[in-house]
Amino acid sequence: MSQRVLSARVNTFGQYLLKRYGQRVHKLALNAGFTCPNRDGSKGVGGCTFCNNVSFGPQARHTLELELQLAAGRRVLAKRTGARRFMAYFQTYSNTYGEIAVLRARYESALMHPDVVGISVGTRPDCVSDAVLDLLAGYRARGKEVWLELGLQSADDATLARINRGHGFAEYRAAVLAAHRRGIPVCTHLIIGLPGEGREAALNTLERVLGLGVAGLKLHPLHVVRHTRLAIDWRRGDYQPLTLEDYVDICADLIERTPAEVLYHRLTGTASPEILLAPAWCARKWAVLNAIESELFRRGTRQGDRAAVPLNDKLINTA
Repeated sequence: MSQRVLSARVNTFGQYLLKRYGQRVHKLALNAGFTCPNRDGSKGVGGCTFCNNVSFGPQARHTLELELQLAAGRRVLAKRTGARRFMAYFQTYSNTYGEIAVLRARYESALMHPDVVGISVGTRPDCVSDAVLDLLAGYRARGKEVWLELGLQSADDATLARINRGHGFAEYRAAVLAAHRRGIPVCTHLIIGLPGEGREAALNTLERVLGLGVAGLKLHPLHVVRHTRLAIDWRRGDYQPLTLEDYVDICADLIERTPAEVLYHRLTGTASPEILLAPAWCARKWAVLNAIESELFRRGTRQGDRAAVPLNDKLINTA
């Protein structure tokens, strides 16, 4: 995320880390070797219709030991950005889906390094047990930066069923409230442009998420990548991705309606050219970020300017 361009209008996670630690802190994506209940048969097989984890980050292609991933990632980020401190981001698949002893060992293999200020754990709402939350809360009690990143994608249960998500909004609600009770900040992932969804659905999802309380948000465009069921639908003409203009417009709407204190961890997502099928603009991260900033500038708005405006003049019931 371009801090220089966006930080005047969006409360970014990068700026938060810079202010807290007094220097650049970069997320370092890790593949800890976990799987997902929607792939191993516990909830289903094949995963979500859009899911090819290679698209999530470079480490998704590798199964190197965590120590090697950490060392390699630190070298690359230090050379590219000058960063000397890092957040270990357990990104690939569901990183709370395992025995608690295994989770503890993998988290602590990252936290043992003095230049790693904390961990961010990406997972599904239905994979967050009390034992996992207690473990994460313990790291926070030791002064570590800890974030629980929940992949919700949509608050509409019909959409979640359509994309073979394997859980509903109720599981998300339970996980968020359980995290709140332990003081663990939650960053919620939302996908814009899911099949059957447009601007209205995105606004409804945001309202329901904000109604429960959230410390951070990530926005992703739905991109079509190889070896997914979504790719089959796209080839058949059954799915049409959003245009860049529509995505930017919806993002700006969501940012305006998000309270100023909520941190935006991400405003777009990319996939490597070798697996990306559509839309082509998803390969151009900086073009998308610049377009979002330009739209907010054109409107003369920033994050939080419309946070008190209820959708359709109604408050959303999150119960």
